[in-house]
Amino acid sequence: MSSSHRLGTVDLAAQHRALGAELEAAVIRVLRSGRYILGEEVAAFEAELGRWLGAGQVVACGSGTGALTLSLLALGVRPGDEVIVPAFTFAVDAEVVALLGAVPRFVDVELATGAIDPARIAAAITPRTRAVIAVHLYGVPADLDAVRAACGGLPVIEDAAQALGSELRGRRAGTLGDFGCFSFFPTKNLGAAGDGGALVVADEARARQLRALRNHGAAVKYRHDAIGLNSRLDELQAAILRVKLRHFAGAQARRAELAARYDARLAPLGLAAPPVPPDRVANHHQYTIRHPGRDALRDHLARVGIDAAVHYPLAPFQCAPYRTEGPFPVAERLAAEVISLPLHAELADDDVDRVVAAVRTFA
Repeated sequence: MSSSHRLGTVDLAAQHRALGAELEAAVIRVLRSGRYILGEEVAAFEAELGRWLGAGQVVACGSGTGALTLSLLALGVRPGDEVIVPAFTFAVDAEVVALLGAVPRFVDVELATGAIDPARIAAAITPRTRAVIAVHLYGVPADLDAVRAACGGLPVIEDAAQALGSELRGRRAGTLGDFGCFSFFPTKNLGAAGDGGALVVADEARARQLRALRNHGAAVKYRHDAIGLNSRLDELQAAILRVKLRHFAGAQARRAELAARYDARLAPLGLAAPPVPPDRVANHHQYTIRHPGRDALRDHLARVGIDAAVHYPLAPFQCAPYRTEGPFPVAERLAAEVISLPLHAELADDDVDRVVAAVRTFA
């Protein structure tokens, strides 16, 4: 491929080309079935993902945001309650708390992983705290064992939206908390052709509760026993995800190869991504480095045809709806310095080398 082509952070068209026949057959199967909401495809996807995870009950829903919101509803979070969230993450973790009238209580994060710092959790707990949300940022697992130990028995909601395929001490992300929340947004490692999400819980009783809550609080049609949501994964998305799940291992292996190539070439510049702790496996959702001249580096890459992303230029406590006085020095530093280089299974080795060459020129 010519070195002049523009490198994006994802290439969904190339992903479709690789799986086109299988994906299109799945879509046609659903269209011809006449069943588009909560049918056989959703049930099959829940079962297949549950087997792949090796633990828990899977409840598919409309989005990762829906999964987080359903978790809070299931816990009975109400106005005036507090939920601890990382000071550096996508704003959705604070958003879902605030939507229920509760208060997000921010806790600073670790510099190496971007995950909530377990050592800081206890000081943030008050009599009104109802849960803790921990995020596996960029696909690097947070230490959920340490988080749970710091929580004093509070429920832990695991935001694994970026972490399908990641592992902590041999256990897969999404199975480590009281609720595991996944997103299947198209750019995720397992992405739908639209929005989608899922929850993982340990027992069938909780799964039944969530299945009712995702469907307006009704386990039986028109009998609404709780206040719920419309957060249902549709049959088309489930069918697409079933195809992609069959190919997930191969895509993950390719991401790992590309991340290792970045590591080897950026380490001499002192710009490789932070090493993954030895007791964890990352799914390489992003290849995120830090640079004090981040914005200038991003502009430089754009000028030579390389799109880099910033996840995230503002920490949630810096955004107007959730503005809170810190100090959260690690979160502030990450927001100022992080930049994600192109990484997806469709990249060629030469593409990575081209990115590295451009970074080297800037450095």
